[in-house]
Amino acid sequence: MHVLHVVGARPNFMKAAPVIRALNQRKQIRQSLVHTGQHYDANMSDVFFSQLDMPAPDVNLEVGSGSHARQTAEIMTRFEPVLLERRPDIVLVYGDVNSTVAAALVCSKLLIRVGHVEAGLRSFDPTMPEEINRIVTDRLANFLFTPSEDGDENLQREGVEPGKIFRVGNVMIDSLIRLLPATMRCPEKGFPERFALVTLHRPSNVDDSATLKSILDSLLKVSEGLDVIFPVHPRTRQRISQFGTEAAKLHLRDPLPYIEFLALQRRATVVITDSGGIQEETTYLGVPCLTLRSNTERPVTVTVGTNTLIGSDNKKLYSELSNILGGKAKSGTIPPLWDGHAGERIAEILCQLYTKSKDRGTAVV
Repeated sequence: MHVLHVVGARPNFMKAAPVIRALNQRKQIRQSLVHTGQHYDANMSDVFFSQLDMPAPDVNLEVGSGSHARQTAEIMTRFEPVLLERRPDIVLVYGDVNSTVAAALVCSKLLIRVGHVEAGLRSFDPTMPEEINRIVTDRLANFLFTPSEDGDENLQREGVEPGKIFRVGNVMIDSLIRLLPATMRCPEKGFPERFALVTLHRPSNVDDSATLKSILDSLLKVSEGLDVIFPVHPRTRQRISQFGTEAAKLHLRDPLPYIEFLALQRRATVVITDSGGIQEETTYLGVPCLTLRSNTERPVTVTVGTNTLIGSDNKKLYSELSNILGGKAKSGTIPPLWDGHAGERIAEILCQLYTKSKDRGTAVV
């Protein structure tokens, strides 16, 4: 069986690595890796392949940045000849980025089966581009690998056949668990004993000058009582420069490689973010997370984990931060199946499907 993986942005790499590693242990599996080039900065892409011990991509589509429509169309145009040449039995797509939905669309037209890793997540916010990507990809996918019970429930409510849904756990946590020991070797010198770690990249937070200014003003107020370390996404840095927004008192840094960033997360007093994946990582690490969004496609991080939704409510941000600094942080637990073996479960399911299809003499999986 030939499995082709499609990745395009740094969260995809952390999700794909455990699946590739697990499938490598199966003799009947041949694998290809396509990098769309959606993230092309070395700190946002190349170094992740090295740290996650992923093979070099067999193909790099090198699409670069652009509007949602332009980027999605460019991926589709460049990906189609790759599929026609390689003819995989199944294509695995990851998460909710433009690369994910673009690859699923091309596969659907060419009648090539698709497995969606991290299926079923819903924010129920149609203004989020990622929500559209999630819904469309799940509608097209033949096999839906979910990280938590809410994913199953969302898909069943939307009419997906139960036989297509496989709850496997969280593949991103596989990568976290595997690399957590390496964070112990990251130097602690030069970092404050207590600090807030910040990430910010969503267009809804950074593309409007008034919204970005309000968030940065809040972070500046936070910095009066707690050091703020802020690895700045390229998009966010561009907007800060473009809008001339004040951020000098914050510890602004370039984007960090995965292990170094994970080391900061593990040591942080609190993480303030608008990222989906970081909500999951902080839940596993037991670190308080304050999410600058009014909704989340990962509600288990709120109901079970350490995450709190802040939205744009500065008063709530300050009060939650005060609770954390006062030793009254929200306690959480690790959701079921977030145990470091999700990639192995996906590999086992694919092999079982392959064996059944061979026995029946039908198309592979």
